[in-house]
Amino acid sequence: MVTFDQFKAMALALPEAHEQPTWEEITLRVGKKIFAMGSPESGRVCVKASKEDQAELLAAAPEVYSFAPYVGRHGWVLVALAEVDGEELGELLTEAWRSVAPKRLHSQVDQG
Repeated sequence: MVTFDQFKAMALALPEAHEQPTWEEITLRVGKKIFAMGSPESGRVCVKASKEDQAELLAAAPEVYSFAPYVGRHGWVLVALAEVDGEELGELLTEAWRSVAPKRLHSQVDQG
């Protein structure tokens, strides 16, 4: 189980990540590009993923991951915070961040 505050802290620990309230949710971004979003009340968060990773996650753990409304067609997944493993969510967030972060920042995560 992961709380919303833990989710947000994991995302904000990534280089140059910041939060911005949008659409009644908190979006987590690098520059203007969103890599994750959610609201504390929902118990679920939405994380950017590739279509291939999305298919694998949905097939492997349908109780944890589901197709995100609106952006699911682009690979995004909904994550049930009560069901997800913290380490796995951290890896998913890192990959989501990597997909939008400038290449110059990647080495800061690779070294960590």
